[in-house]
Amino acid sequence: MTEELTSSTHPPLPPTTEDDRFASLRLLRSRRVGISTYYRLLREHGSAQSALAALPHVARSAGVSDYTICPTGVIDAEMRNGDRAGAQLIFRGTQHYPLMLNDLPDAPPFLWCLGDVSLLNRPAIAMVGARNASSLGTRMARKLATDLSAEGFAIVSGLARGIDAIAHSAALESGTIAVQAGGVDVIYPLENTEIAQKIEKSGLRISEQPMGLKPQARHFPIRNRIISGLSRAVVVVEAAARSGSLITARNALDQGRDVFAVPGHPFDARAAGCNMLLRDGATLIRGAVDVTEAVGPARDVENTVPDQPDLQFDAPSSQSPPKKPRRSLRETADLHQQILNRLGPSPVAEDQLIRDLNSSADQLSAILLELELDGSLHRQPGGLLSLAS
Repeated sequence: MTEELTSSTHPPLPPTTEDDRFASLRLLRSRRVGISTYYRLLREHGSAQSALAALPHVARSAGVSDYTICPTGVIDAEMRNGDRAGAQLIFRGTQHYPLMLNDLPDAPPFLWCLGDVSLLNRPAIAMVGARNASSLGTRMARKLATDLSAEGFAIVSGLARGIDAIAHSAALESGTIAVQAGGVDVIYPLENTEIAQKIEKSGLRISEQPMGLKPQARHFPIRNRIISGLSRAVVVVEAAARSGSLITARNALDQGRDVFAVPGHPFDARAAGCNMLLRDGATLIRGAVDVTEAVGPARDVENTVPDQPDLQFDAPSSQSPPKKPRRSLRETADLHQQILNRLGPSPVAEDQLIRDLNSSADQLSAILLELELDGSLHRQPGGLLSLAS
């Protein structure tokens, strides 16, 4: 993924009709079409309906002869389930889509939402931490969430047990956002059913995943980029040395957000992650005042977004794009091999790959899409590519 192809400065036009919304949902739900590929197809074909029409041809060009688009019945069922749950489907570029997420190169094209969608554009602070939180960690999370929400910040977390649940509970009256790893209508873990129902009534639950999807391990790291992306800063209360909370903190740093950590005793494994973050440059906090001194009061930043791009969308050009020079089959096969030779199990940034091959994004975009569709390479969040396992 490159800046040219997925820049938030010029996101694609949002769908304006029910047919466009249906086609957009169907495009992203189609096999091997991730977020980067979704945006690339929209840019190359101008609309989701045109991209869907071209997708089987693109797959055949990549050597996938049995490729099928997501069936319409699957999307019909997802829309019905959304209506049944009372959820709203908010597309990027529309009124309620969170401005903060436009900073992300892999911003979700749409979000299923249950609750008060106005919270999506309130200044927010994320709070994450250990599932097996200590008594002190629990008290600290409750105090921080209470004080920060009283200052006007929405509290964002992941609806997990432990610190997440405590933060949501403490911020219920002022506003809290739960970012779910599965479908927005699927509560996980079940022990958080009561708090999830309360959030739906007075806060907001959101997810980019299909309605009814039960979360699996791979969904949680993907979810974490939204937690940090929605927020001006991430506060880590307790975290082990290897934990999802540290993934959220790394996402925050990549996204240009502040990272704060509560220090803990060196002998407590639940504090190891926080102490590592502090060693590596995170800001130590003792209370909400330390956070507001760093990011500013909510009332001063409510209508501003750091590095917010110009949201004037580019309309598809009425002129036909210039024709690209055709490669021979041998040249295409050689280029495929050059790309695969430079990839391995460790992720590589797409823009770095393009520089290594002394090529351009325009020249390689279609080739990378073909390799992705035939299963030769795998895209990861943050514009990274690796060989498919």
